[in-house]
Amino acid sequence: MPSKDTPSKVLVPEKLSPDGLALLRASLEVDERPGLNADELLKIIPDYNALVVRSETKVTAALLRAAKQLKVVARAGVGVDNVDVEEATKLGIVVVNSPSGNIEAAAEHTIALLMAMARKIPEACSSLKSGKWERSKFVGVEVKGKTLGIIGLGKVGLTVARLAKGLGMNVNALDPYASPAAAASASVTLVSSLSELLPTADFLTIHTPLIASTKGMISTVELAQMKPGSRILNVARGGTIDEAALLDALESGHLAAAAIDVFTSEPPQSDSTAARLIAHPRAVVTPHLGASTVEAQENVSIDVCEQVLQILNGSLPRSAVNAPLILPDEYRKLQPFVRLVEKMGSLYTQHYASTVGGSMTRNTFDLIYHGEVAGISNTRPLFAALIKGLLAPISSEGNINIVNAELVARERGIFVNEQHSRDPADHSSSYSSLVTLVARPPSRASSPGTSR
Repeated sequence: MPSKDTPSKVLVPEKLSPDGLALLRASLEVDERPGLNADELLKIIPDYNALVVRSETKVTAALLRAAKQLKVVARAGVGVDNVDVEEATKLGIVVVNSPSGNIEAAAEHTIALLMAMARKIPEACSSLKSGKWERSKFVGVEVKGKTLGIIGLGKVGLTVARLAKGLGMNVNALDPYASPAAAASASVTLVSSLSELLPTADFLTIHTPLIASTKGMISTVELAQMKPGSRILNVARGGTIDEAALLDALESGHLAAAAIDVFTSEPPQSDSTAARLIAHPRAVVTPHLGASTVEAQENVSIDVCEQVLQILNGSLPRSAVNAPLILPDEYRKLQPFVRLVEKMGSLYTQHYASTVGGSMTRNTFDLIYHGEVAGISNTRPLFAALIKGLLAPISSEGNINIVNAELVARERGIFVNEQHSRDPADHSSSYSSLVTLVARPPSRASSPGTSR
């Protein structure tokens, strides 16, 4: 890590709005290096403390392992499927994103594609530009009174719903985690399954992340449940719709049209199913433009760059993908105890090193909080400090922090039981807060990690 006199270094291998970069340049050394290939990036990454990317740069496990000084990977956008978050977590590297910066842009692009499909705007535009006048060929449908089905009623999905209601559409949505109150406020009807949602939708739009449970969630069986002549959109993540199944549904005529902004592989290879889908006459396609507005690019740039500054200055970010959210006020209150708990762990190991982290032992520690500190619900920084302190004298794993502490504890066979004592009898007038570390015999441990 750079000294106080040497600014931290930030690598930006993709084009980023200058608003956020200006924030970084005020105190950090920023290198804009667009166009780097994977080998070039791997060669230079060891010199940097922060990496800011959009969607094109692949932040692989190999790249992260080579980044010996890296503290944070910032994704200027929502999806982090181009970042190996699991490997970053193992290495204690914070991954942040900007989940709110492009909400309006993504929602508006969804509605734009929906209207383009409904009124056959791309085909009509192309025809007219080629010198033809074919009014009767491009008869569309109105959206007023039609039903929009939404899979994923998060921030983008809810914004799409509100825009659709403004167009006079009925909106049904599937999201097991959606707030019924939020859905009701937008006049959205929540359903409990795809089989309930799909047959009702004249238009279907997907707004979910790409995870194991959503990969290929719309395939042949699901498309067959949709109304004949219905239309489908994906402005979220490539891979949630089976591209081959979608192409079949278009070619058979079961679907009237599809609007796709994201693809399984970007850019699609010329001989891929995605390329055939793009070429289909009833497919309205754009090259991943959901967040491509001036306003959205400014918003996400400023958001992630502010978080990079927070992390490099020793604070916690507001949108960490692989670290728990801690309120700023609570984090400040915990700071005086972080170094203390680390020293307590280190002191224990220096006196009883033979019993800590051994491959044949399971070590149990009670970390007990009394007084004001016991009232703080999220004490993960103190847990992380203890693990770091316990291992520092006997291990070369220097980058133990709130991101990877639980994983490291589990791998080392260290069990920590955090206890928040709120009993007034435990509170002495001689202190406002007290942290106690109790080491217990290995035989009493239940499983490595942490318990609250």
